[in-house]
Amino acid sequence: MSKAIQNRALRLRTRRHTRIRFRVRGTADRPRLSVFRSNHFMYAQLIDDTNGKTIAAASTKDLKGKTMLARAAELGKTIGDLALGKKMKKVVFDRGGYVYTGRIKAIADGARAAGLIF
Repeated sequence: MSKAIQNRALRLRTRRHTRIRFRVRGTADRPRLSVFRSNHFMYAQLIDDTNGKTIAAASTKDLKGKTMLARAAELGKTIGDLALGKKMKKVVFDRGGYVYTGRIKAIADGARAAGLIF
């Protein structure tokens, strides 16, 4: 893929993410589950937007030897367990401008399997 196409794709994702962030807000009772995807790892955070604080965070850096989808599902379960440990059952899912398929969907399904509601 050429550099111009990569830059355009990143620019479009950033615009989608910014547009979505106007509508998606997290509170102390219902934090925002934000997802970031890089080429190697995936990251998930529970964010309280009213105070501007990250409540919990997890990544796939510690999960080795599995496929990307399996690690994404495991990340969803991990962040779900962290949220339930802090007495939070409901969250707002922020897909970060990414299309809801593949690894993003696996993270969401893993979090739902752990018991989160969104």
